[in-house]
Amino acid sequence: MRTVSWNDGRVVLVDQTRLPERLELIETDDVERVALAIRRLEVRGAPAIGVAAAYGLALAAFRSPAICAEGVLADLETARELLAATRPTAANLFWALDGMMAFARRRIEAGTEGFPEAMVAEAERMADRDVEVNRRLAEVGAELIPDGARVLTHCNCGPLCAVDVGTAMAPVIHAHGQGKRLHVYTDETRPRLQGAKLNAWELARAGVPYTVITDSTGGWLMSRGMVDLVMIGVDRVAANGDTAAKIGVYSLAVLARHHAVPFYAVSPLSTVDTALASGAEIPIEERDPDEVRKVNGTLVTMPDAPVLNYAFDVTPGELITAIVTERGIARPPYCEALRALASG
Repeated sequence: MRTVSWNDGRVVLVDQTRLPERLELIETDDVERVALAIRRLEVRGAPAIGVAAAYGLALAAFRSPAICAEGVLADLETARELLAATRPTAANLFWALDGMMAFARRRIEAGTEGFPEAMVAEAERMADRDVEVNRRLAEVGAELIPDGARVLTHCNCGPLCAVDVGTAMAPVIHAHGQGKRLHVYTDETRPRLQGAKLNAWELARAGVPYTVITDSTGGWLMSRGMVDLVMIGVDRVAANGDTAAKIGVYSLAVLARHHAVPFYAVSPLSTVDTALASGAEIPIEERDPDEVRKVNGTLVTMPDAPVLNYAFDVTPGELITAIVTERGIARPPYCEALRALASG
């Protein structure tokens, strides 16, 4: 089952907030409902968000009452603004929206007849491309995982974070399928617990041996020689290799450097934002303080406790051993390496 798909005029999403207790689907023909699903983290993960937004624009094309090209494009721009406002950090969201709008402008020059169907076909093409890119990420990244490796990861970066296959856990699952013996330590990932809820669920389904740990345990495991490499997924990569990822990744990168543990970021090239010179320019999303005050709806602190709830942090490229892309592995200096891969 794909995390994000299209079925008979409706966007179908796996509701990730219901896992691991139950597998439920969201089906909607409402652009605002797609935007709400992204904002609520019912669909999450940079690649999955991008494709969901692409399908959202396809819905907008079907629902537009305009009969002239200018009116249709105006309705699409309104939908784009709605979807773009959901998650400011993930590059794939804007990559997909900009790609769909560019396609819409080219296609509508031929007229509005058949335009909604063409938008769906383009979104489907993006979805299929995401699956193929992530399959390649799995193959390339698996080369970095030796037999017997103990892998530490953070947040969810398997099939649920993409249309299918995934990012940072795709190489792990692929290596497991190759017969390599390995074990994954997955941080629980406060405050939304994507590691404990989603990553563990995916690893269990794939048959990969794993252990859930608290977010504060990784450094201790490294100090005891229990981690051979760290592999994480990212949400935006600046031109110099600085990466925005789930809050807590920066701390793991510092610990990995101290303990001489290789630290790998896994990123489709669509996540690389060459318009940003460094991570200092990446917008960092702040979320509802109640995500920290509560766990599964139960208060764990004072109801009015002041909270800082950054959804992401930025890891400097100098702390990253290599960045895995679908076109190969980039190593420092990243400005040159990422540019070469993107142009290849």
